[in-house]
Amino acid sequence: MNDAACRGLSDIFFPPAAERPQARERREQMARAVCETCEVLATCRDFARNHHEYGFWGGESEEQRHQAGFHLIAPIGIRARS
Repeated sequence: MNDAACRGLSDIFFPPAAERPQARERREQMARAVCETCEVLATCRDFARNHHEYGFWGGESEEQRHQAGFHLIAPIGIRARS
């Protein structure tokens, strides 16, 4: 965690309440740009997948982890309707 490029940038990795789809796309685009420069990207992604994390981790959104077969324990949003 100490080596993560996202350190101190929580606001772009976790959605605010009632976030609109367009705002989420912009926020996740900013988060993805940070992740692309990170030296612990793979470790972060593995952690999020194995611990069923919410938010944007390791260059992946919750939906991308879900599509990759790593399901959240209490899905919300689109995942809950699937």
